[in-house]
Amino acid sequence: MKINMEQLVAYCKQQGFVYQGSEIYGGLANAWDFGPLGVELKNNIKKAWWKRFVQENPYNVGLDSAILMNKEVWVASGHVGGFSDPLIDCKSCNTRYRADKLIEDFTNGKETGDNWPNEKLVKFIYDNNIVCPNCGKLNYTDIRKFNLMFKTTQGVIDDPASAEKNTVYLRPETAQGIFVQFKNVQRTSRRKVPFGICQVGKSFRNEITPGNFIFRVREFEQMELEFFCKPGTELDWFNYWRKYCLDFLKDLGINEADLQLRDHAKEELAFYSNGTTDIEYRFPWGFGELWGIASRTDYDLTQHQNHSGEKLDYVDPDDNSRYIPYVVEPSVGVERLFLTVLFSSYDKETLENGEEREVLHLNPFLAPYKIAVFPLMKKFHSEKAMEVYKLLSKEYMTIYDDAANIGKRYRRMDAIGTPYCVTIDENTLNEDIVTVRNRDTMAQENIKISELVEYFRDKLSF
Repeated sequence: MKINMEQLVAYCKQQGFVYQGSEIYGGLANAWDFGPLGVELKNNIKKAWWKRFVQENPYNVGLDSAILMNKEVWVASGHVGGFSDPLIDCKSCNTRYRADKLIEDFTNGKETGDNWPNEKLVKFIYDNNIVCPNCGKLNYTDIRKFNLMFKTTQGVIDDPASAEKNTVYLRPETAQGIFVQFKNVQRTSRRKVPFGICQVGKSFRNEITPGNFIFRVREFEQMELEFFCKPGTELDWFNYWRKYCLDFLKDLGINEADLQLRDHAKEELAFYSNGTTDIEYRFPWGFGELWGIASRTDYDLTQHQNHSGEKLDYVDPDDNSRYIPYVVEPSVGVERLFLTVLFSSYDKETLENGEEREVLHLNPFLAPYKIAVFPLMKKFHSEKAMEVYKLLSKEYMTIYDDAANIGKRYRRMDAIGTPYCVTIDENTLNEDIVTVRNRDTMAQENIKISELVEYFRDKLSF
């Protein structure tokens, strides 16, 4: 059984995946904290991405750049002058919207309004009678551009005249940290083009209309790759990374039937892009962007070279040609993938005996707890159970649970996605044999304690 958004939000709070931020003070709009299970799932998603995109991929290396950067970085990248949303208000009820989102919602994603000029956005809204979703009136203000970057100051500021000089921004994306360190990474890692630089890190966008739980938030993490290649080869690499990202999602356990590739039409493309594809997931409200893969040509490195005066071209040792590399950028938000994983794995099943169980069919590698250890009877088996817990917890994230009967403990673990439960009973005391139960099949088998660590090794890997 599929779960809707309201049910998922309640489930996340009840189980300890996601809480409302600052809850005891009434919360803060669109701010969320990840609880004990949520932080484990979130970290496991990042580990899986890093393993597949850095550890196992021969082309890529990693980077962790600073959140605060010289403000000239954002001037060069175009964020200071052009990183804005088209803000529009309903005159009748004063509800605020993004004009492009009104169009996207009205057309069920067939038109996005991305990169449209204000005049085209307004004309489309009035030509198609896109009324205010709140009050039903067609009475909007003019569109105003709203810059999405959070602005702050660095250092001690006493003189207002010096405030502008000390202005810094919370980065709205992780990509620019990669671009400005391109030469250093290429030199120190001794990489030849083609190669990529991967980064996982926080970004901040002062969204006008955040929402859908953690789908669109103001503080989020990105898993981003900037792949540098020789001009003329970028579309081959674009196709390579598009398939690579899709395969990664399938390996995580995302249902392929709920995924689709949406190629951007020519008029949607950013002026510097020669190809962009969104991998979309079927959320309860319809298909929404999960992962963006863009061919950005040489725009980013050229902008930083021109603005900084530092040469960012590359000398190809194979033919001594000199060029600014082209870039392919696959970028996915951790929170958005977190949400996708939960929607994809949650189920309510009716068993043969008519009982209903709540179960999270997570890829075992992603599960917050990989193994639960239960003493069948607390009074007789807890000491041995604790020994097994200590053995397994050295290798895997393990939880010990001795509260309630064994059936209720199984159901608790099913509901949070724990793939294996290990029960200690009389056989354990007499023969050092435990019972291992599989979350998905509910089948049980007997395993010697000495073989447990190896037994789980392949089952819990990615």
